[in-house]
Amino acid sequence: MTVRALELPVVSGDGHRAMLQARVPDSPRATLLWLGGMGIAARLALPFADALAARGIAVFVHDWRGLGSSSVRASRKVDWGYRELLMFDLPACDAAVARAFPSLPHIIGGHSLGGQLACVHVGLAPDAASEVWLVASGTPYWRVFPPRTRWWLPAAYHLLDGIARTCGKLPGRRIGFGGEEARGVVHDWSRTGLTGRYASADVDVDLDLALRRVTVPVRAVRMAHDWLAPESSLRALLAKMPDAPATMRALAHAAHGVRADHYAWMKHPAATAHALIA
Repeated sequence: MTVRALELPVVSGDGHRAMLQARVPDSPRATLLWLGGMGIAARLALPFADALAARGIAVFVHDWRGLGSSSVRASRKVDWGYRELLMFDLPACDAAVARAFPSLPHIIGGHSLGGQLACVHVGLAPDAASEVWLVASGTPYWRVFPPRTRWWLPAAYHLLDGIARTCGKLPGRRIGFGGEEARGVVHDWSRTGLTGRYASADVDVDLDLALRRVTVPVRAVRMAHDWLAPESSLRALLAKMPDAPATMRALAHAAHGVRADHYAWMKHPAATAHALIA
């Protein structure tokens, strides 16, 4: 099967610009808009896109605002939160994919935070996708984590939010977590981690209520050695969508000799792609 590499320009409603990195097989049977985890640029998900394209899925990998092809970078003067991602960037990406393949079923999915926001997006726009695919994802709410992690998570959320506010952005490369992320995104993420609810400044819609409106099937793959998104975290996210039929599969190994954790599957994506499609 021949797979083409394409780039689609995307312009958001507020003027933000980025490129969708696409991997398109000869005769795709569906499209997938893929959202990476916090701080993960689109190029890192391209091996996964190749693995899915080889199985007949046209994959469009999204560069989060502030990363890769994005026209902006987080700083003291430039900030954004879930509002900009959900209200501007994701609808623009949906439209770009629909223009490219208007007649194909459209799936949206994501890794970690990308999976969470994919679910919220479908709750806000019920016609946006026919399925949701999740990999190594789940709510960050501290109370749903195992005891060995639960006790220190609130302090970590407060600390990361404080660092981002002080520095004007999260200096992820220096601290080893999350990439160079806007302080507004870190604040919205940490608030969910502390309260269990999805919300964002200047968004009047109840995002948790939107999640309850998701009715499309959800396919989830969890990694058995993933302390950042354990089974309890994934189940808590799925519980926010009670009317969405969910299928969950677990991987013990991302590849032969490679334990399945929050990140290793990205370098060895074949087993994950198979688990989603099989």
